[in-house]
Amino acid sequence: QVQLVESGGGLGQPGGSLRLSCTASGSVLSIGDMGWYRQAPGKQREVVATISTDNTTHLADAVKGRFTISRDNAKNTVILQMNSLKPEDTSVYYCNPDVTAYRDVDDVFHFERAQYWGQGTQVTVSS
Repeated sequence: QVQLVESGGGLGQPGGSLRLSCTASGSVLSIGDMGWYRQAPGKQREVVATISTDNTTHLADAVKGRFTISRDNAKNTVILQMNSLKPEDTSVYYCNPDVTAYRDVDDVFHFERAQYWGQGTQVTVSS
C-alpha cells in the first residue's frame, strides 16, 4: 500500500507565497517523475509542474517565473513553492508521483508501477 499525504495549502494573499509538499510512504520501492496538477471549479485538471529523476523541471506557462518544483528523494517528497500568487492560482492542487511499489506475497516480492494521486489541497488566493 502506498499513501500520499499533501500539506501546505490554505489562504494566500495576492503577491504572497505558499509552499505545498507531498510525501509518499508505505511500500515504496522507488519514485520516478513527480508532478503537481490543479483543478479549479468548472475547469479541467491541468499540469502545473513536473520534475524528473534527474531534476529536470517543466513548468506551465501560467506559473513560470513564480513557482518552482523540487524533490527530496530521501524523504519521497515533492515540493511546490508558489510565489507571487495570483487570484487565478486558486484551485485544488494534486500531487502525482510515478511510484514503483512492492508487495510481499508468500515471501515473493512483486513490484507494481503506477501513478498515484494525492487527496488534493485547496489553495485560495484572495485579499
